[in-house]
Amino acid sequence: MAATAAGPAARLQIAQYLRALQQRAGLRQTEVARRAGCGTTTVARYMDWQNAARLSVPMVRSIADACGATAAERDRLAELVMVQSVGWQLDDPGVPEWMDPLVSLEGVAQNVDAYACGLVPGLLQTPQYAIATHRAAGADDEESERRAAARIRRQDILSRDDLQLRVVLAESALRWCVGGPEVMRAQIDHLREMMDRPNVCLRVLPYGAGGVAGSGGNFVVLRRDDETEPFSMTVVYLELHARGLYLDTDPDTRTYTVLFTALLDQAAGDSAALLAAARKEFK
Repeated sequence: MAATAAGPAARLQIAQYLRALQQRAGLRQTEVARRAGCGTTTVARYMDWQNAARLSVPMVRSIADACGATAAERDRLAELVMVQSVGWQLDDPGVPEWMDPLVSLEGVAQNVDAYACGLVPGLLQTPQYAIATHRAAGADDEESERRAAARIRRQDILSRDDLQLRVVLAESALRWCVGGPEVMRAQIDHLREMMDRPNVCLRVLPYGAGGVAGSGGNFVVLRRDDETEPFSMTVVYLELHARGLYLDTDPDTRTYTVLFTALLDQAAGDSAALLAAARKEFK
């Protein structure tokens, strides 16, 4: 993972690093805790990146030292602890707390694979479409614009050369009239433009494509494969009502990776034609 990892992405990197050190040392958490002079709950917390409690440099050094880490490894962990609370989304009122990890992980991912069956994914939304989705959810105009602005800011990652975005969009998402015909026409035009970008692969899954699409709701698979272990990641994000669920262990990550590949294969038809057909319905 890049040295610029911060916020929840840094927490993930710390947890992965410590678990790798523990595995390398062949120690149980109870023995790590005894050597580090802390409780097993503290060790478990430092190895769980989704725990919101703040980490400290002395403790991460102690746990790493208990696992036989080198001076360079301890220093790297200390650097990551120092940036655990860094990230524009952490202070942006337009980003709900449960989405902080998603925004942070998007910032370091090399591959983002998204399946959407209801709405266009946030990384491909236009500002007016984004505002309309929040208004439909009951937010007032001011809150809708604030949340939409944060969503559009997330799209800055698409300018990165090392990022590849792949999206499978169910045809049903193109048929819902979000914000009115004008908003939908502009949104579909934007999707067509995004298809021409070298780092974006957008495919539309047509009606009747098969049973795979009905096996679940929206999900995102975020991956990074670095030459230096353990700084690689595969995290699955499931967006639920007013909260998000993050999965980072097998078999969950493998299941969603296989599922996305199947969806991508099923959506291998003429997506541009499906976009054009949907646009004609919004007169």
